Amino acid sequence: MNATSFEGAPDTSPDLIPGRIVLLTTSHRVAPGLLSWPAWQALRTADRVLCADGAHPQLPYLREAGIPVAEESPTAEELVDVCADGHTVVVVATGEGEPALTDGLARLAGTGRVRMPELELLPASYDLPGARLLDLVQVMDRIRAECPWSSRQTHQGLAKYGIEEAYELVEAIEDGDREELREELGDVLLQVVFHARIAEEDPDAPFSIDDVAAGIVAKLIHRHPHVFGDETASTPEEVKEHWLRTKAQEKRRTSVTEGIPLHQPGLALAAKLASRVRTAGLEVPLPKTEGVGYELLALAMRAEAEGVDPEAALRATARAYRDAIRETESRGQETESGGQRTDSDTAGTGD
Repeated sequence: MNATSFEGAPDTSPDLIPGRIVLLTTSHRVAPGLLSWPAWQALRTADRVLCADGAHPQLPYLREAGIPVAEESPTAEELVDVCADGHTVVVVATGEGEPALTDGLARLAGTGRVRMPELELLPASYDLPGARLLDLVQVMDRIRAECPWSSRQTHQGLAKYGIEEAYELVEAIEDGDREELREELGDVLLQVVFHARIAEEDPDAPFSIDDVAAGIVAKLIHRHPHVFGDETASTPEEVKEHWLRTKAQEKRRTSVTEGIPLHQPGLALAAKLASRVRTAGLEVPLPKTEGVGYELLALAMRAEAEGVDPEAALRATARAYRDAIRETESRGQETESGGQRTDSDTAGTGD
């Protein structure tokens, strides 16, 4: 807005009521027009509504509701003058906010020479939980279209990264590092969104991230009848029973081994097989064959029966062994370093 846009506006003076400035913020992750009731009240009762962005997504909906919006960008001084004598001005903030305006208002207030209007920040819409996932989908869409590396990736080419990220997530959990956990969860989530974006381009059976989300939502609701239906469950065991029963109805499997990924680590695979056998109430004796593999299988089955994850147990033991290795190496380096100092000390003594 130029200076003439507010010609005729009353000058600020001690005798005038200072008025009110409302900075209205909205979320681009919420559909335009879905504003809070306080926001609509502020818009309808304002003396003027201003917006610096003529293409702001809220403007068509505000005008449809009968609220006149001027496409203007006043300075802080001009805005204070307009608010004099008790006027209320609502500024519909752009996506970047209004840093120049807010900084100018703060500067004016800091001088102590201007009678400032009441300043109010009014969020007109809030992000719903999970709204930032929309940002991730948009960013992934652009990367897929414009990045020379990402645009050429396939499900097969990304498979190894999914395995790596899953292991890094497990490591963060076992380390108890909260910051690392948050980051690794993001990396795993990226794999999901990336694969879903690639899947959109399949010529024969395309699907999107919305299809992925819809599928898991339907599955969760169906497998939790004690939450979303009429059944009841008061213990974890009853919940697991519901889950297994509904899962069996969905999959219509002919063997308890169906659906077990055979490419997972050996101990995890053995424990999963043992779990399925135990849950199904089957009596399946171990093969009476000698060898390390059969011994490990027996240990994995014993761990599963005792409620121990054999993979996690072995990782914990391996980490302890790694620490022991480093401690031994450290002692060896100290000994070697000490020996070198002794040689240096005796050098030149004639011994």
